[in-house]
Amino acid sequence: MKNIPILNWIFSIAFVIQFLFSRDWMFHGVGTLWYALQPFIASVLVILRPTVIKGMPGKIMISLLITSGCLASLNSVHSVEPTISWGIWLYVVTLVGLMWQLMGFWSSVDTRLNKKMAVVINLLVPVLFGGMLLYLWEMLTVGFEVPQVILPPPSLIGIAFANSLEMLWADFQQTFMKAVLAGFFLGSGSGFVVAVLVDKIPFLQRGLLPLGNLASALPIVGVAPIMVMWFGFDWQSKAAVVMMMTFFPMLVNTLTGLKSTGRMELDLMHSYAADYWQMLIKVRLPNALPFIFNALKINSTLALIGAIVAEFFGTPIVGMGFRISTEIGRMNVDVVWASIAVAALSGSLFYALLAFLERQFTGWHPSFRVG
Repeated sequence: MKNIPILNWIFSIAFVIQFLFSRDWMFHGVGTLWYALQPFIASVLVILRPTVIKGMPGKIMISLLITSGCLASLNSVHSVEPTISWGIWLYVVTLVGLMWQLMGFWSSVDTRLNKKMAVVINLLVPVLFGGMLLYLWEMLTVGFEVPQVILPPPSLIGIAFANSLEMLWADFQQTFMKAVLAGFFLGSGSGFVVAVLVDKIPFLQRGLLPLGNLASALPIVGVAPIMVMWFGFDWQSKAAVVMMMTFFPMLVNTLTGLKSTGRMELDLMHSYAADYWQMLIKVRLPNALPFIFNALKINSTLALIGAIVAEFFGTPIVGMGFRISTEIGRMNVDVVWASIAVAALSGSLFYALLAFLERQFTGWHPSFRVG
């Protein structure tokens, strides 16, 4: 808490300097001056009364005031006659410092005794960080007039996203709902079954694992065209590529988890005259769940990457990979980024779902213990 006023002092001094010598940008756009003043008000409050951020109402108020400052610079660069001077960049740099400090405030909140508050803050900090990156992206691309074919601003990507919802939804269904999910469940499921067989039948470990290592080393750009030739141009060939990519991580992680059971637990089950399948179901599989979920989380990203890359080598006129390869040829870079955003969002939500299920089934694991 001792270092809190430093960035507020820097912002306040920088604000006064640019207001005196380079304030033209504040008078472009609706409400720009009012929004620009709000982080300054927040900084003065923190300097004069540092205890204001100790309570939850104070943190919320300061957060709203600081984040409102982003609207000032965005309004100015998007006005009819924008003025891009050194003052606005001084404002942006010091404002990012305040936002960085703001994330530190929220990250330091003790949430061990309040699960609901922990959930809110665990979502708030990534949202603030992501918003800060989007803000910088918008300011740099618009302020420095970066060509849209190189990097469009997030605002144009958002417009392209809104105008292409029907097309992007069809791409999502083709790539994620069909190819990714089918390949993910087939690859992960077969990897799990084979891992149990390898654990049960020792000679398979010597003969099958080297072949699995070989298969995992095959480059996707070499496998995808072959799968397209075998299974056709529809989603089945992409599901086959995804299946190959997700099989080996599940096999290796499941085997590692099955072998991680302690000798004491196994001896206890032997003393109860338990057979192989009883030990597997009651002791070894529960002990292997952290490893299995680790493989599932890895496979969730591999599956999406594999399906999108496979679509570059042949697909119907729909799909995320098809959309990216087609629109980049037409120089519609904003649509390309909109497709990338759909892929990133779907992959993140899929990963988050698996992480949630992992927490529900492996809450006993030491990694989930609080404090």
